[in-house]
Amino acid sequence: MSKLTPAADIPAGFRPLDLGQSFVGLNGPLYLRHEQPADAPPLVQLGFRVEKRHTNPMLNCHGGMLATFADMVLPLSIHRKTAEMRNQFLPTINLQLDYLSPAPLGAWLQGEAEVLRVTRSLVFAQGLISADGVPCLRMSGIFKIGKPFPTSMLEEG
Repeated sequence: MSKLTPAADIPAGFRPLDLGQSFVGLNGPLYLRHEQPADAPPLVQLGFRVEKRHTNPMLNCHGGMLATFADMVLPLSIHRKTAEMRNQFLPTINLQLDYLSPAPLGAWLQGEAEVLRVTRSLVFAQGLISADGVPCLRMSGIFKIGKPFPTSMLEEG
């Protein structure tokens, strides 16, 4: 496999998501596609290219990296799809993952989620992560509605 450059083969519509020096920022780079059609629900997708540092000894994306990615896709989708949650801290209460197939080195991983329910104190969401279009992880999560961020930690868009 040829060495990939940082922006190699990023699908159209995705832009870098600046997460600074946080845990997830150091495990990226992650890319966001966020579209707000006038006549449809928002489209929110998160993606990244599997690099060598993301892999296990079999050169597939490590399960821990997939779990980290899932724990970003779900709350970020909640933030972007639910206006009242836009600036809320959403600590993970439960994260359920089903590993469906390997995600090989060099694959483009793309995740998308839907908000199932918002209560007074919790948000429920589910989604799917695909590797080059093949489902590789099914995810669901429950998130506590926390305090608002001191300042918005999410980019506008």
